[in-house]
Amino acid sequence: MTGYAARDGAVPGLVWSWEMRGVNAKGLDLRLRLPDRMGALEAPLRDRMSKALGRGNINLTLRLARTDGSTAQSVDETALQAALAAMAQATRAAEAAGIVVAAPRPADILAMPGVFDARGAEPDPPDARVFLDDFERLLAAFHQMRAAEGAALLGVLDRQLDEIATLVEAAAARAAARQDAIADAFRANVAKLIAAAEAVDSARLAQELALLAVKADVTEEIDRLRAHVTAARDLLSAEGPVGRKLDFLMQEFNREANTLCSKSADTKLTRIGLDLKVRIDQMREQVQNVE
Repeated sequence: MTGYAARDGAVPGLVWSWEMRGVNAKGLDLRLRLPDRMGALEAPLRDRMSKALGRGNINLTLRLARTDGSTAQSVDETALQAALAAMAQATRAAEAAGIVVAAPRPADILAMPGVFDARGAEPDPPDARVFLDDFERLLAAFHQMRAAEGAALLGVLDRQLDEIATLVEAAAARAAARQDAIADAFRANVAKLIAAAEAVDSARLAQELALLAVKADVTEEIDRLRAHVTAARDLLSAEGPVGRKLDFLMQEFNREANTLCSKSADTKLTRIGLDLKVRIDQMREQVQNVE
């Protein structure tokens, strides 16, 4: 979702510059900085950006400047007289209350709202369609940069997913290899129980053994991890925004890896599970960059 694009435009007497930046985010947050008299552009710009972008904190800035160096400025006589009258009234009230008021400076008077009109120094913008058409070219450049970054990111995610798939198969192999050891442990524990107990409820014993077998079985977790690998490959090859789906899928990956570790009862399988969690976390960090 990270991206950057800049573009300059010009018409007689006026130049402008665009700058568009994007950083990672779970949702879409659009922040526009436009010149004072360009507020009418905000709604159509937001509409176009919302349709073109899926996720990210996006900052768009537009700057205008005259090319003839015009600095026309003026004082609003009506506002000036009103300001002077208000100041005189405030001075009389202050003196009546025994408060000494210093005489205002001309700069202070000009700084009062509405008195000094500097809008004439701002360039008169052309028709909004000129800027909207130019913005489309800026947006195309922004997409181009993000597409290049996305292609590089896809290679990283593919490699990470291959590592996860390899670890899942290693976990499956280790889980199968430990079955005989688990069966031997169960038989040894049963023999101890029978030897220590005066009477053994065979039905209850069978029930407990079945429960232990279920708790130690990681087949379901491995099957889900394999399914998640397949789903992730499908998403990486799909068109359109897939970042949120991948983010959710990484949570499911991590859930199954946690369960695998908790049920392993085997040092080697636990080590594989921990390596799997590390790879999943690394991939999850990269997924945050996917739109």
